[in-house]
Amino acid sequence: APNMSTSEAATVIPVYDVAPGQGAPSNSKAPAAAPPAAAPAAATTTTPRKFPMRFFRRSDRGSRCMAFLDLLLRIAAFGPALAAAIATGTSDETLSVFTEFFQFRARFDDFPAFLFLMVASAIAAGYLLLSLPFSAVVVLRPQTTVLRLLLLVCDTIMLGLLTAGAAAAAAIVDLAHSGNERANWVPICMQFHGFCRRTSGAVVASFLSVFIFVLLVVLAAFSIRKR
Repeated sequence: APNMSTSEAATVIPVYDVAPGQGAPSNSKAPAAAPPAAAPAAATTTTPRKFPMRFFRRSDRGSRCMAFLDLLLRIAAFGPALAAAIATGTSDETLSVFTEFFQFRARFDDFPAFLFLMVASAIAAGYLLLSLPFSAVVVLRPQTTVLRLLLLVCDTIMLGLLTAGAAAAAAIVDLAHSGNERANWVPICMQFHGFCRRTSGAVVASFLSVFIFVLLVVLAAFSIRKR
């Protein structure tokens, strides 16, 4: 085989690491491509934290309505109870017979039943006034059962006290209007008109408070049973 001269350049076959059909890269040196920019971080939106506000639960809507009705009934019962206490405490009438030296006087403390009614009505009125803040708390937090139970017990006690006072005073008022022939007790309302009007009005007002207390007890018992 003929000897090849050392000055003859060797044939160089370039090998490109490319996929077939993509063509060979150009000889010009292209600037290096910049690395892909990092994707912008997703904008974090801060949502307000939602606190579990039990006050706005729809399941408590019925309980809140009953608690609001309880508050209204207490306000309604306060007026008759206070009126009964004031009317009984101011029941005082004096009659002059023939001369000023012979006088007949009718006063509430002469009858233990009227005195009992005045004390019971005053206690009931004071209790109703003090129970209003507790009833308002139940309106704001209807899921509270302890306050409902406490009000139920106190309402029952006041109901018994006021019922006893109103019933005793009603018996004396009936006796003052009608008298008792068997016992030879004459009706005094024929002479003491003002005294009888005040005591009769006090009895009516006290029985109205008793009726509202009955509604309060029934409403409270139903609310606790529902809870």
